[in-house]
Amino acid sequence: MREPRFWRQPRAGEFMLLPHLLAPASWLYGLAGRLRHRTARPERPAVPVICIGNLTAGGTGKTPIAMALAERLIKAGETVHFLTRGYGGREHGPLHVDPARDKASDVGDEPLLLAAVAPTWVSTDRGEGAAAAARAGASVIIMDDGLQNPTIRKDFSILVVDAVTGLGNGRLIPAGPLRERAADALSRTGAIVKVGRGHAADGLIARGGNRAIPDFKAILRPSPAPELDGAPVLAFAGIGRPEKFYATLRELHADIVGAESFADHHMFSERDAQRLLIRARDLGAVPVTTEKDRVRLLHAPMGSHRARLRDEARTVTVRALIDDFDRLEALARDAIAAARRSINGKASGR
Repeated sequence: MREPRFWRQPRAGEFMLLPHLLAPASWLYGLAGRLRHRTARPERPAVPVICIGNLTAGGTGKTPIAMALAERLIKAGETVHFLTRGYGGREHGPLHVDPARDKASDVGDEPLLLAAVAPTWVSTDRGEGAAAAARAGASVIIMDDGLQNPTIRKDFSILVVDAVTGLGNGRLIPAGPLRERAADALSRTGAIVKVGRGHAADGLIARGGNRAIPDFKAILRPSPAPELDGAPVLAFAGIGRPEKFYATLRELHADIVGAESFADHHMFSERDAQRLLIRARDLGAVPVTTEKDRVRLLHAPMGSHRARLRDEARTVTVRALIDDFDRLEALARDAIAAARRSINGKASGR
């Protein structure tokens, strides 16, 4: 879905009616979420679980943060497996993702990116997915998303926030972008990572109540792309905030002569691909997209417009750079160690 304009923080003197009209629906949404948490009986997986989640609908940079942390833990000797719901895919799982076989339409786009770093499981039932990962040899599970899912116990949760947009208008879905009340999410949060160059999320720390929550800053840094320096490009993206991608291209000094924004997780049709190819040709531009968008074109049939777009489009790769990453990794490793003691203690007491 595309983020509605009224979800954003209103400008000075601006009044938006829709958030007020949708307030009763937001109240019901929030009540349903709180009841779900109060009545749930979280399962304890056989291995420690780290959750990388967010408070808002749409992209905040969770997946790059999850990949960066996984790479750190793998270097430290852990056998990391990712667990995700596979948003946008048809598979219910538990399914071990195979990038050579599985399509984004089956497993979602983010699992295909995660699978390039570590074994990845798609499962709508998080408990079953965690059990499958543990049986397959995982020593640590990293959940990409799932902070609002109460069915599985997390040992350390990292809340990822967009530093530019923050919490938007601060209202719950559908009146705003929040999946739950900020105070509820912070009560289950072990660390906050603010992604991007901005200050919209600075006040979030004050909402943590009496408990001090460590916070970290991060940016998504693109890999060098000298071929884009000064080149005319047609940028296209179906992510939570396409503006982020366009800013990245400007950082690479690309000349954006055209841009096409799609809804998050958009599955490109033949018509979409044909239109983009024609527009790029008419503009004399190179089509450029994100890694996440390209994986949705990976298994396009030979000879199709989608396959041609996949082959002609340049892809910009971004990686998360986290300030004081050693400290964040230490917090995660402490939580992993504590979880292992608890798990082993319960096992020996049986």
